[in-house]
Amino acid sequence: MRRKIVAVDMDDTICHLVKRAIYHNNIEFPTHPLSYEEMMDWNTDHLRHPASTQEVFFGRPGLYEELELYDEHVVGEMEKLHREYDVIIVTAARPNSVAEKWNWLQRHMPFIPFDNFFACKRKSLIDFDLLIDDGPHNLLPALEAGKKALCIPHPWNLRMRESHPFPLMESWENAKQRVDELLGSLD
Repeated sequence: MRRKIVAVDMDDTICHLVKRAIYHNNIEFPTHPLSYEEMMDWNTDHLRHPASTQEVFFGRPGLYEELELYDEHVVGEMEKLHREYDVIIVTAARPNSVAEKWNWLQRHMPFIPFDNFFACKRKSLIDFDLLIDDGPHNLLPALEAGKKALCIPHPWNLRMRESHPFPLMESWENAKQRVDELLGSLD
């Protein structure tokens, strides 16, 4: 019998990218500081300094290897999910960040094999039963395709959450239980 596939995003789902990118932005452009709460969209309108482009904000060398875990529960819960499901990491990545993301994943979650690591921005191209993500551009297509989804709430998905009743996962605590419930796989 085929194991169910749980697709998990990396950035701002199992680790904190935007908060770290803001940290570096505010050091490099102190006259144009940003805050997490201001990040209401995926576009670059929030980048106030003319030299702070999306490439500068998300493309700093080494950025993806220094990200903090989402919370203290994420590693244990991901390991539990890995034991029962085919957990795949599906992450949008610039070519220069793929190795950094893989290094981060191996440092924090070495139980995820390379075969289960996908650099892919359009996650609707990947087969899965459930998606854990923060991106509206990934969550909506998953639901439209009849798949299950868990939304990691952030300011940039607030508008979508107001119009679509996504199940939310504000912490990784008891994530395995939430996934079991959604996929009908209770022990």
